[in-house]
This record gives sequence, structure tokens and C-alpha cells, in this order.
Amino acid sequence: MTNAASTWISDKLPAMEAALAPLVEINSFTDNVEGGRVVGAELRELFEIPGVTGRVVASSRYADHLVFSTGGNAQRAPIALVGHLDTVFPPGTFEGYRKDGDLRRGPGALDMKGGLVVVAFALRALAETVGLDAIAPLRIVIVADEEVGSPEGQGVIREAIADARSCLVFESGRAGDAIITRRKGTGMIRAIAHGKAAHAGNLHHEGKNAIWALCRFVDAIQRLTDYDRGVTVNVGKISGGTSKNTVPDRAEALVDLRFCTRADAERLLAEVRAAATASGVVLEGTRLELEGGIAREPLERTDASVALMNAYAEAARAAGLNASEAGLIGGGSDASTSGSMGIASIDGLGPRGKGFHTHDEQIEAITLVQKADALARFLA
Repeated sequence: MTNAASTWISDKLPAMEAALAPLVEINSFTDNVEGGRVVGAELRELFEIPGVTGRVVASSRYADHLVFSTGGNAQRAPIALVGHLDTVFPPGTFEGYRKDGDLRRGPGALDMKGGLVVVAFALRALAETVGLDAIAPLRIVIVADEEVGSPEGQGVIREAIADARSCLVFESGRAGDAIITRRKGTGMIRAIAHGKAAHAGNLHHEGKNAIWALCRFVDAIQRLTDYDRGVTVNVGKISGGTSKNTVPDRAEALVDLRFCTRADAERLLAEVRAAATASGVVLEGTRLELEGGIAREPLERTDASVALMNAYAEAARAAGLNASEAGLIGGGSDASTSGSMGIASIDGLGPRGKGFHTHDEQIEAITLVQKADALARFLA
């Protein structure tokens, strides 16, 4: 089974590039709904593979999400394959697909349209050789809102892969083909301080300064950062007030939270809430209102995910790749969703490259074939 699929894939780089180029050429910035829908239509065509059935999960806010599945061998536990079609680049900021020696450049080539092409060609290889009925049933999800935290996509993923035992995510491939088993979880807090406006000259004593209350809160929560535990708090934006001679009655801050475990997330949120309460108590007449919370669960390393990594790594090495374990990743991905469901999950299985979220985004072209070969070997 493995040899037949690998042989089929071995000369498919031109075909993989022919599939990747139009996906990259079409802008699918998360908020570019029409562009995302065009990319989705291209992907539906790409996944027209014998044995694969698909459906569209319509969205009123983003491009539509895509769900595919196979019947497979019912005696094997289902495997989930997850990715996304959106990118971080608004129209006109970074466009086009370009060959540069052994590299291929363009928005989404690495993050993560290249990974979607890897999945499609691995499935084509198996369908054309051993047949998809010979392998485990597959649950394939491509969401359209990952770059903004998958606010809809998380629900789509949870519904589509509920019966899966393992999940492979085809985000940007790292240097050395490192396999991701850990990601920090993310949270977002919007803190709104309320006070009482007053003229700063005539009635200063009657005012209740919302900015002062917010600054006490900011100072308290910044101190919650604990690098040893991988917990960070970053107040990234503050706004408030109307003029220098008016006691401000409102101010707000946007706060980024990162954590490595669910327990740390819950502890951190409790500490942030306590700081908000304390700031209002100290400055009588002010209060702080908090919005938000956990945006993505952390991807935690488990015995099951290590076993999954080792099984995939064996296939990756046979395909000519390296296969080390990546260190802790600070950013989240949809692997965090599958991992939070108790499903063994690994990530970073797309083509090898660098420069994601920059205008230097690139992949090493040959790794399109190698990563598809590795996936086909793993599934077989």
C-alpha cells in the first residue's frame, strides 16, 4: 500500500504547483468573503476525489467552511485532517505566486494553502492506488476564519471530528520538519473603566478618573506575567478621555493573555477579575467592566499525542523528511480545538518554509511532494 502511493506521488510536483498557484493568486484575507468563497470553490474541485464526499457549512460573516469525509475501513478509528483557507493579508498588500529557484513565494503558500494541497494529493495518491476504503475513515475540515481565532470554525471542527481519535493539522511546516505537540492558549480581554466626568479646574474634586482606575488595573495585571509557567499578559492598547482639562469618565484597554495549560488559563482569568474589582474599590466611584475570555484552548502535550507524533515521524522519515519535536509554540491554531476535545493532535505538517505572516512568506517546493508522501504513508 505504502509503496504504491509513494510511487504515484513521486512525480506530482508540477501538478501540485498547478493546484497551489491559483489558490495563492486569489486573495482570501479573512474579511475578504468573496475571495474566500472563490478559494473555497477551487478547493471543492481539488477534493473531488473518488471516495470523498463534501459539504459546505455556510457563514454569514466569513467565507464558507468546508467539510469532507470518507467511509474508510470501519474497523479503524477515524482520523481528522484540519486546515484553513484564509490568510492575514488584505487585498493589495501582498499578492501573487512566484517561483524563486527551489522556493515558491506568495500569501498562503506556507500558511496554509500549501498544506491543503498536501492533504488533497495524499488522498489522491491513496484513492488512485489502494483505495480510500482500505484506510481509516477521514474527517477533513477547512475553516475560513482561523486567522482571527476560528470563532465559527471551532464549532464546525467540533461537530465534524467528534468521533475522531487523532487529528493532524497542516499549518506551516517548520525548519527541520519539526512536529508541533504544544501551543499556548490565547485569551483576549477588553477592560472598560467607568468614572465620573468633571471640569479639571473648577470641579476636580467631584470627578472620578477612569484613566487612573484603568492604570491601576494595568499595573496589576502586567505583574501576572510568569515566564517560568509560560504565562504572559500584554496590555497592547489603551484609549480614553476627551481633553486634558476634563476628568475622564471612560477609558479602555485591550489585553492579550497567553498560557500553557487550561488550569493556568482559569487561574489567570480569576486573577484578572480580582484586579479589576480591586481597582474599583481603591478608587471609590469608579468600576471596571471586563469583556472577553479564553479565545483558544492551549494544545497540551499528552502521551497520546506523543504516540501520534512518533507514528507520523516514522512515515515522515521514510519520505525523506526530518521529524524532530518542536518546542513550545506561542501562537494558537485549530489543533488547540481538537486537542481540547481529548483528541490526540499534532500540527505543523504543511510544506517546509518560513516567513508566515510576512511578505517574505515562502516554501521549499520539493517538500510539497515529501509532505504528501509522509501523509499517505501514515494513513496507509
